[in-house]
Amino acid sequence: MKITEANKKTIHKILTRGVENVYPSKEALEKILLSGKKLRIYNGIDPTGKLHIGHGVVLKKLRQFQDLGHEIIVLIGDFTARIGDPTDKSATRQKLSKQEVSQHSRDYKKLIGKILDLKKSNVRFLHNEKWTNKLKPEDLLELASYFTVSRLLERDMFQNRIKEGKEIGVHEFLYPIFQAYDSVTMDVDIEIGGNDQTFNMLAGRTLLKKIKNKEKFVLTTKLLTNSDGKKMGKTEGVKINLDETPIDMYGKLMAVPDSSIVDFFTLCTDEPEEEIQKIKKLLETHSSNPRDLKMKLARTITELYHSKEEATKAEQHFINVFQKKELPQQINMRELKSWPTTLVSAVISANLATSISEARRFIEQGGVKIDGQTEKNPNAPVPKKEITISRGKKLFIRLKPKK
Repeated sequence: MKITEANKKTIHKILTRGVENVYPSKEALEKILLSGKKLRIYNGIDPTGKLHIGHGVVLKKLRQFQDLGHEIIVLIGDFTARIGDPTDKSATRQKLSKQEVSQHSRDYKKLIGKILDLKKSNVRFLHNEKWTNKLKPEDLLELASYFTVSRLLERDMFQNRIKEGKEIGVHEFLYPIFQAYDSVTMDVDIEIGGNDQTFNMLAGRTLLKKIKNKEKFVLTTKLLTNSDGKKMGKTEGVKINLDETPIDMYGKLMAVPDSSIVDFFTLCTDEPEEEIQKIKKLLETHSSNPRDLKMKLARTITELYHSKEEATKAEQHFINVFQKKELPQQINMRELKSWPTTLVSAVISANLATSISEARRFIEQGGVKIDGQTEKNPNAPVPKKEITISRGKKLFIRLKPKK
């Protein structure tokens, strides 16, 4: 296969834009890609919650490889999800049931299809439960023999737990081993994931080398973070799910910190690099209102996951609420079986904050209203009736007691 100059530029972009690291090296992977060899590339997703635009960063990278004709595997980690990835966790994660995992992954394929071209033959979905459940005790012993306790204990979160006197479950040690076994079973050439997954992905590189004497490349992407440095995740930091309505997605993107605008453009959009540099300069020189740049960002991303028409409607809705200060015509309703007794717990129940401390801060700063009235007391009682809670001028939700 002849590699054109356009392909060379595309390959360079794939290996640099939004990329944190390539193991063993970017140059080695670039050389193979330039040779025209078709590779088998995978990303594993544990269905422990909803897909969010942090997942979208990795999926967009997969799409770039798919467009070059490489084989793409999306691995649904229905087995590993039940263990719970200990990465970045300060305590042992609660194990999920098979039913919970199945429920979480129900719409994954449909949502992933917003980025990957599922009509092409070079993409497929696999489930690691299929092969991991077939392992016998002697197989597990064999796999475990390739790893050392000292190596597994090097992980920062385990070291922190030891210092704090917290427990480490044996099953948490097994997580990277089972993930590594996925690479061996699928006989992959590249694994792609966020840089918080580096340890787990390198475990697969190690195991593939020892068992099959095969080199596996690992490409890690940069993480989306908020102003506190917390990653965009299912349970931490900013949270924008792929199944958000266009209005909610647009509104949440408008709540992105100004300091994250360039990163969101870089990681979540196909905006040309030259345009991103212009945006960066505008922000650095205070030559443009960050709100206007965020509106462009919100419109671009909402269009990616929905449509141009829906993104335009969402933007008009935002203008009506934010600039004209009108109440939105449609506000999502959430029925609660367990009714919150205080405002801070109501804000959490409404998914308007990701932690109690964050909810308290929003409330104490005057950013939260109940039925249009500002309330600065986090412990203010919440009447047990249908109420509208808003955070700032963009996010609204109705809470209703479930009968």
